[in-house]
Amino acid sequence: MADSTAVNAQITDSVTQTNVKVIAEAPAQAMAALYQVASHASGLSLQNAVHSQQSLNQISTAVVSKAVALIMAIGEKSPK
Repeated sequence: MADSTAVNAQITDSVTQTNVKVIAEAPAQAMAALYQVASHASGLSLQNAVHSQQSLNQISTAVVSKAVALIMAIGEKSPK
């Protein structure tokens, strides 16, 4: 009777090796996921910095244009 419920040693060894493999690979996969998330966050921050710089350049161009227009208008308003 005991032999009918016994599990083959090769099967238990196979299951054990699979479990050990999964446990052994978990830290490497966790670090890979961490590196991917960190690089994605870094890329997004650089994209935000570029967008902010482009927006400030557009505002700067408008301010310079208005300032030049005001300077040029000073000569037109002075009495002759």
